[in-house]
Amino acid sequence: MATEVETWTTVQKHDGVLSFDDDVDMDHPYCDEDEAALEAEVNGNWTPQEKALHEARLKAKAKRRVRKSSSRSESLSESLSGELADGDSHSPKGKVPVPNDRKSRTGKGRGLPKKGGAGGKGVWGAAGMVYEVEEPDVKDPNYDEIAQGDTVYATVVPELDEGELEKTVNPIVQEYFEHGDTKEVQMLLRELNLGHHKYEFSSLAVSLSLEGKASHRELTSRLLRDLVGKELSESDMARAFDKILKELPDLMLDTPEAPQMLGQFIARAIADHALPMAFLDRYKGKVDCDHARAALDRAAVLLSMKREMVRLDNVWGVGGGLRPVKHLVKEMNLLLKEYLVSGEVKEAERCLRDLEVPHFHHELVYEAVVMVLESKGDTAVKMMCKLLQAFWKIGLVTVDQMNRGFQRVYDELPEINLDVPHAHSIMESFTDLCYQESVITKQLRDSCPSRGRKRFVSEGDGGLIKN
Repeated sequence: MATEVETWTTVQKHDGVLSFDDDVDMDHPYCDEDEAALEAEVNGNWTPQEKALHEARLKAKAKRRVRKSSSRSESLSESLSGELADGDSHSPKGKVPVPNDRKSRTGKGRGLPKKGGAGGKGVWGAAGMVYEVEEPDVKDPNYDEIAQGDTVYATVVPELDEGELEKTVNPIVQEYFEHGDTKEVQMLLRELNLGHHKYEFSSLAVSLSLEGKASHRELTSRLLRDLVGKELSESDMARAFDKILKELPDLMLDTPEAPQMLGQFIARAIADHALPMAFLDRYKGKVDCDHARAALDRAAVLLSMKREMVRLDNVWGVGGGLRPVKHLVKEMNLLLKEYLVSGEVKEAERCLRDLEVPHFHHELVYEAVVMVLESKGDTAVKMMCKLLQAFWKIGLVTVDQMNRGFQRVYDELPEINLDVPHAHSIMESFTDLCYQESVITKQLRDSCPSRGRKRFVSEGDGGLIKN
């Protein structure tokens, strides 16, 4: 039996320890039969050392079989992947490299991209991912049970105090005097939280308009009319005028005509239904200040005169360029006629400024020159030249308006000559005088039209020209 064992294994003894050669082919066709025979021998006559050696051999054989089966499966998978990849020789193990491929090339892992394709710096998640609203966690230390209901968030604007109110309202009113849009003022007031100081907006607007022009007062009356019922109430407006009546002595230091103007404001506000009709009645017999009494009397007189009218639209006049052209021409004619009677240049200057039509001053020049042509004597010529010279020096009438007024007379001179036969000669003498007083330029004087007439003697003189 010992000789049969030596035919398929080689046993060596080194330092008293038995070992076997691992290079022996253990898959020999007779191995299974010999193994059965050896098993019977082991159970019979083998020594303990031989028995241990036999058990070690069986374990080594089992390991070898496992290694062989795993290598065969790998070779099969590589052959299949090589066929799919068309046998690319440059790729490892026959695989084609894919751009931006995040799969492991070491054979480890599941072959899936990291974090499902949603990883990387600055990445919030995979493309197309929709985040749902997370329910609040009761165990969260910041959990607020009251705030989890139907909470409505709104912007809270702090209420303006008296110091900030004037700084905020004054620019709004001054800007309104430029554009005249009441809707924009309403929009700005909605953004402010005036609180219980809301009525002071009206009082500040009226106080500023008293220091301005008539057109500013007209705009203020329109603003008060449009604000009532939307941003202010009638009680707010009445409270504002009560405050102005108390401050009237202080307002007169800057505006001596403040009582008359305030009376016109009150009358216009009552006519526009911005103030209640009983506003004047509650002051009867209860006013101690003379200036306040004068303002209330002025309002009562205007309301009694205009009772049939719904609104006192003309209490301030029509401002500036809003006036009709015929009305402006009439006012300028009246201004020049009063000047020819009184001779007061300052009064004429004040009336012209009150018209607030600097773009229409050429009409004043035109009317003044036409009056000179239609007048008799040299008085009107000298006075009109003096008036135009005064307006020219203070800059009230510009060069453009002066030239345009004279040019209009030049263009209409043939028609004027029908009514005034000596219009050409009067025009020449007047333009020479204005040029000497530095009212017009030399170019404008030279452009004055002149009609040269050749007068002949009787037929008996042989047609000679009379010098």
